[in-house]
Amino acid sequence: MIAIVDYGVGNLFSLRSSFAAIGADAVVTSDEKILRNADKIILPGVGAFGDAAAKLRQSGLASVVIDEAEKGKPLMGICLGMQMLLEKSYEYGEYEGLGLIKGEIRPISETIPEGLKIPHIGWNALKFCGEKSPIFKYIDEGVHVYFVHSYHGTNCAESTVATTEYGATLTAAVAKDNIFGCQFHPEKSGEVGLKILRAFIELR
Repeated sequence: MIAIVDYGVGNLFSLRSSFAAIGADAVVTSDEKILRNADKIILPGVGAFGDAAAKLRQSGLASVVIDEAEKGKPLMGICLGMQMLLEKSYEYGEYEGLGLIKGEIRPISETIPEGLKIPHIGWNALKFCGEKSPIFKYIDEGVHVYFVHSYHGTNCAESTVATTEYGATLTAAVAKDNIFGCQFHPEKSGEVGLKILRAFIELR
């Protein structure tokens, strides 16, 4: 069973629908017991990092997510959920992340050329880094996925498994052992996104 963390932030319906489309048993929950009994955990997120991180901690679920990930349970963060896997963010201040993956979140405006629209919204190709990540087992390099973001992962090269180009190279996905993060939205990326989710649920 896949547990989608409900802490008041995230596109929960689309995610649950995507798992249903591939025949996976997924539940949206804020129940600690369900999260601990789940086979895998999805950490979604939209909006501002500081607000989302505060809500996750206030819900008491941040420690549960960290604990389960450290035990080896597969965890995937999506969009802001991916960003929260890292150590800290500099979005309208400085905020602590979950620290499960080394790195920081910074504005893409510091990286991309002036004149490009922010947020970065649209379909962009994935470029794999190093050995192909298990979550990409059913897709090829160069496929397009859907992004909506103004911030991205930095100082996380050792865990970056995919990048994309938007006037400059931006972090698209990270991974460390049983922990995975996608800056893009698999649940909004059509058949490609469903293949990524399928690969994730097949992890052992």
